[in-house]
Amino acid sequence: MSTTVEEVKQQKALGWAATDHSGTLSPFNFSRRENGDEDVTLKILYCGVCHSDLHVLKNEWGFTSYPVVPGHEIVGVATKVGKNVTKFKVGDRVGVGVLVGSCKTCECCQQDLENYCPQIIFTFNSYNPDGTKNYGGYSDMIVVDQRYVLSFPDKLPLDAGAPLLCAGITVYSSMKYYGMTETGKHLGVAGLGGLGHVAVKIAKAFGLKVTVISSSPQKESEAINRLGADSFLVSSDPAKMKSGIGSMDYIIDTVSAAHPLLPLLSLLKVNGKLVTVGLPNKPLELPVLPLNFGRKLVGGSDVGGMKETQEMLDFCAKHNIAADIELIRINEINTAMERLAKSDVRYRFVIDVANSLSQ
Repeated sequence: MSTTVEEVKQQKALGWAATDHSGTLSPFNFSRRENGDEDVTLKILYCGVCHSDLHVLKNEWGFTSYPVVPGHEIVGVATKVGKNVTKFKVGDRVGVGVLVGSCKTCECCQQDLENYCPQIIFTFNSYNPDGTKNYGGYSDMIVVDQRYVLSFPDKLPLDAGAPLLCAGITVYSSMKYYGMTETGKHLGVAGLGGLGHVAVKIAKAFGLKVTVISSSPQKESEAINRLGADSFLVSSDPAKMKSGIGSMDYIIDTVSAAHPLLPLLSLLKVNGKLVTVGLPNKPLELPVLPLNFGRKLVGGSDVGGMKETQEMLDFCAKHNIAADIELIRINEINTAMERLAKSDVRYRFVIDVANSLSQ
């Protein structure tokens, strides 16, 4: 017999939600399910602020279901575990990323690619099979099936490590799948924001030569001197871009706004790969001739499955990789969103949930 929404046992939770396309967030009381046999309950300590949160808040992708509590870069401590949970115990450092459910039986799920499951259940702005709505990490607690909970390594800082659960796995998964891991190869990183700055760090850990491609000349010193990039190209300077023509084996494009692809394609060598991981809210124009004449590839990539996400966290812990963050209180979130819309953050906002959200 199926369980109805009314039969699901509930517990009180507090978060910050938007109720319309203005995207303005305010305190919001709601319910989570009680911890089940397969579940882990987290006390949320920190939650990263992803650009996709902003897109959803303002319904820029056209499928927001209000009210919406954003947040899918969640780090916390396990406070309850179900009787069938084997990987976690109370007190463990744990994380939850972009997804909290999938069918578990399709080809993608069987290959540890739950993130590509046709029945994926996102951490927020989605619904469970029983009809209950999912709310994200801008909240005090969350209950998640153990399959979609991650062990958070002791060597990773909880606050600066939180963005790895989306930004980190997005760039790591694309680099692994498209072979951007060969020592000595030349990688271009387009955009030096939340994803781009993590991509530079991961690429250097793989032993790649890295060039940052940015429209902001003022980021050059930071890209090279602090993040470890080898060189820097200003995308708005034709002379600078011309100097890089045909020099790169790969480019990972992290830009989340509409932008031309032709200048990036020109930077690639023959057989080069341009992989887009940013999520612009408008279609990009793809010129075909440069692909044909250079046997170049344009691809895309999403976050990784659970196995690969754990692999990424362990890799980042081994190489001391974390995000560069600005830690904020929950009541500063609307100002942070305004700044994020202007790309005014170095490089990821993280909400100090435990110390600023209270009943």
